[in-house]
Amino acid sequence: MNKRRRQTNPMPGEYRVRFGTAELLADADHPGGWLLSVDGIAQSYVDIDDPTHLEFEYVRRMGDVIDCLDDGTEPLEALHIGGAGCTLPRYIAAKRPGSRQLVFDADGPLIELVREQLDLRSVPQLRVRITDGRAGVATRHDDSADLVIADVFKQARMPSEIATLEFTRDIARILRPSGTYLINVADGPGLMFTRRVAATVSTVFPDALLLAEPGVLRGRRFGNVVLAASAAELPVQAITGRAASAAFPARCLAGAELKSFYGKAKPLTDTDGMRAPVPPPDSF
Repeated sequence: MNKRRRQTNPMPGEYRVRFGTAELLADADHPGGWLLSVDGIAQSYVDIDDPTHLEFEYVRRMGDVIDCLDDGTEPLEALHIGGAGCTLPRYIAAKRPGSRQLVFDADGPLIELVREQLDLRSVPQLRVRITDGRAGVATRHDDSADLVIADVFKQARMPSEIATLEFTRDIARILRPSGTYLINVADGPGLMFTRRVAATVSTVFPDALLLAEPGVLRGRRFGNVVLAASAAELPVQAITGRAASAAFPARCLAGAELKSFYGKAKPLTDTDGMRAPVPPPDSF
């Protein structure tokens, strides 16, 4: 792939945003790489020169799922709930030219920082709306998206309202019959929150799978778990192969294994009050 000419000269430093203090750090080992964090919690890694470079392991897993959908090159109508550095919108624009994408993010100053410092304006056919994810999704038409990605954190915690049965049903409403839902969950020992999210997406969608690093899956440490779900059959074999051969291998649970994982866990609802866990210091 031809590398794009950098359109900006990012300035490392600290910036006040809606939900805290954002910091931009250049990657000394990788020219063009930038780490965006808020209040010390890593939010995004952006490679301005090569948007197909996905540094974070869980983002790479999401990229692998996206690559395994259809032939991996067809344009997508994609909706992103949570933007920050917009790493995956950049990735999709590079890997699937012609894709039309919309990002919902509640932090206007953070998005403006990314526009000015991390060349967001150069991403073709990408729009960003400053809004809460649930409010934004409620405005979308039925059968309007091929892909919905939820990767949202506020002050280190995933907003639980993004993981409930009610919201997941609204996601299913806007997805096309062959569309795919991807959600990033951060969880720790016991994975009780993840089990309930898995039960939730499995209640709404006929097909689902889970990707996680083995240590996280066994409850040894806090980390990211990616769930994919669809009304259509997911390419489980291709995704499993990608996950197993990655630089940092992940396990893929689907079918009976996924059902065994969440067991008798109940779907999350808007009224049950369970909150996503807060990561221990220095988890990421």
